[in-house]
Amino acid sequence: MVSNTAGKIIRCKAAVAWEAGKPLVIEEVEVAPPQADEVRIKILFTSLCHTDVYFWEAKGQTPVFPRILGHEAGGIVESVGEGVTDLKPGDHVLPVFTGECKECQHCKSEESNMCDLLRINTDRGVMISDGKSRFSINGKPIYHFVGTSTFSEYTVVHVGCVAKINPAAPLDKVCVLSCGISTGLGATLNVAKPTKGSSVAIFGLGAVGLAAAEGARLAGASRIIGVDLNSKRFTEAKKFGVTEFVNPKDYDKPVQEVIAEMTNGGVDRSVECTGSLSAMISAFECVHDGWGVAVLVGVPNKDDAFKTHPINLLNERTLKGTFFGNYKPRSDLPSVVEMYMNKELELEKFITHEVPFSEINKAFEYMLKGESLRCIIRMPA
Repeated sequence: MVSNTAGKIIRCKAAVAWEAGKPLVIEEVEVAPPQADEVRIKILFTSLCHTDVYFWEAKGQTPVFPRILGHEAGGIVESVGEGVTDLKPGDHVLPVFTGECKECQHCKSEESNMCDLLRINTDRGVMISDGKSRFSINGKPIYHFVGTSTFSEYTVVHVGCVAKINPAAPLDKVCVLSCGISTGLGATLNVAKPTKGSSVAIFGLGAVGLAAAEGARLAGASRIIGVDLNSKRFTEAKKFGVTEFVNPKDYDKPVQEVIAEMTNGGVDRSVECTGSLSAMISAFECVHDGWGVAVLVGVPNKDDAFKTHPINLLNERTLKGTFFGNYKPRSDLPSVVEMYMNKELELEKFITHEVPFSEINKAFEYMLKGESLRCIIRMPA
């Protein structure tokens, strides 16, 4: 099957961030054909992640504008560039902010998903093959975002950042697996690895933390303790298997001591999903000596330094980190989609809002007010 637009420039609608913190503007953009090892995708559904908001606000990082944001999405391959053999027009896919070249030492390792070639780069606004953008308006480049730029009807992505999935999977649901949900789920299932009947503490009950709790539920943990500074999140978290709640503000001692008292010495596993330095320390120090494992997921501030007494490690506690839940995008995401198709993984409860593409700025409003976990944005038919 060959697309009748293959090799041609496509004019379509995209939501362009012209400057930091200003509402996105729906513009007509030109999307160039894919070059070697690239794929052009028709986006059908995309969703808003907090990372999009963070880079739209451009606080604390290099601002790159004008830019097309968006990195959680589902779509259909429109055309492929030279050298692309494992994807064809019509394939259903998830574009991903990080990649899998399948050739570097990380991709060949069973232990790593941190591809040398396609690892996330938030500052790069162009394609890696030629240093140019595939988006333009009146001949002027509009920059890419983390290699995906899904707030556009069509986008161009490196083939290593595209996961081919079951065509029967509903893209308006599985699109959320492109980033946050897989990150939290994999942090628990692939890295913390709680056993059936074990206890797990989850620090931070946003979308990533709730996905980590969902992983603990799937693993059969008997106690899932949610830790958050916002007690309003506790009711929602019960849907994801959380059995008990702790708000650190309710106590006059460190929350790790509270959890240790609740669990006869500490939890078996903890997963930290906030990026707060104090939460990271608490997540590590609340696990049981002898076998406890703490996993850090949240991204800290660049000047943060982790401090704990070495005896906590010598007493056989383990501290781990993870990136994208240790999932390799091309190899592993299709099986996560199958978990949903087999009714093991529930994605509907993560989706709190849905808006048409023309109202994409509403999705930002919901996120900024703390009202949404995931808002699905429906692209024009």
